[in-house]
Amino acid sequence: MDPQVVFVHGIRTSATMWRAQVAHLQARGVAACAIDLPGHGSRMAEPWSLEEAIASIDRAVRAAAERGPVLLVGHSMGGLLSTAYVGRAGAAPPVAAFVAASCTAFPRGAGLAAYRLVLRGMRGLPHQGRWVIDRALAAQLPPGTRGDFGAGGYALQAEDEALESLQSLDLARALVRIERRDFPVWFFTGEWDQLRLNERTFTRLVPRAELVVVPRSTHLVTAMRPAVTNALVDLALATVAARGDRGRTC
Repeated sequence: MDPQVVFVHGIRTSATMWRAQVAHLQARGVAACAIDLPGHGSRMAEPWSLEEAIASIDRAVRAAAERGPVLLVGHSMGGLLSTAYVGRAGAAPPVAAFVAASCTAFPRGAGLAAYRLVLRGMRGLPHQGRWVIDRALAAQLPPGTRGDFGAGGYALQAEDEALESLQSLDLARALVRIERRDFPVWFFTGEWDQLRLNERTFTRLVPRAELVVVPRSTHLVTAMRPAVTNALVDLALATVAARGDRGRTC
């Protein structure tokens, strides 16, 4: 059976943020899909729901697993949700490998509160601070991927509720379960990523995971360094292929 890749986007963005990775895989003949979570992208009109977000990941993974072993890749919020999903209690989901990008932090405490406060302030600016977002992207991303983050629109209405809901994720226990399960794991991040806050705890709880830190890169490492991201996805797929039929999750 051929490998399948499922991508999950971060807060505020949409499935379009993975355009470079999907194009790379399609050129290789590898099946890939990037899903939209509720309140984001093609589902912008839907209300945010943590339960539906995780259910969306589950539906995509199970549909892909019918065709082959699944590599799940999540960024930022999508990485945190995917971590909770692959490390959920009970039977493990049909995932053959997992890449958690820019998400080695527990979404709670003063850091999360300050971030939510900044986002609320931006929404009070003209055009909800879109010029700030555009300038930040222009400063970090190459022209080839700069438009990908906003191509599906920005989920400005859903982001605060989504961030608040992440506090209910029991990620510490999820990470312990991931360590016990039989699939390779990568933590992928930029050197200057603010979400490296709890990186040591993540790697302590999942010591078999590979930590990949990209020099001179920010939280937006997947679009800032698309070639490096593609190389890691290729490595994960090669690892799945080398394991052959061992794509079991428990």
